[in-house]
Amino acid sequence: MDAKNANLSADQEFVITRDFDAPRERVWRAWTEREQLMQWFGPTGFTMSHAKFDLRPGGIFHYGLRSPHGHEMWGEWTFREIVAPERLVVVTSFSDAQGGITRHPMAPNWPLETISTTTFEEHNGKTTITIRWAPWNASELECKVFSEAHSGMRQGWGGTFEQLAAYLAKANSH
Repeated sequence: MDAKNANLSADQEFVITRDFDAPRERVWRAWTEREQLMQWFGPTGFTMSHAKFDLRPGGIFHYGLRSPHGHEMWGEWTFREIVAPERLVVVTSFSDAQGGITRHPMAPNWPLETISTTTFEEHNGKTTITIRWAPWNASELECKVFSEAHSGMRQGWGGTFEQLAAYLAKANSH
């Protein structure tokens, strides 16, 4: 953790891990290629309606997700570190359709920015993804709100990982 998050305790950082039945290179491409990401990224039932993707340090992934009921939600990643096919570090935010940073649509005290480190480790042809996620440039209240939301984040990432697993299985069968 660096100075921007020095006030975080270990229990405030959100960590989730999942194994995938695919080689690391394949999982890395699914995570870092716009056309593939559009096929699976988001909570269960959501589809990606928009994606601008510039994979380079300082580059942006700006995306729109549509819920099964037609509600749109926008997000943005700013790439800080890219070590293919091992690690991806991004600052994540909610955004609007124009790419402006916004508050969480249902949690006004959610941090404006969070930082996420995703690692990809291969073991015997399978890949383990670990996401470490924490508030970034956040107030004490925002850190508290983030920490209290871990169960919801686990559910959201669980659904996203299910979609990735199904996408990888479908791609492997072709």
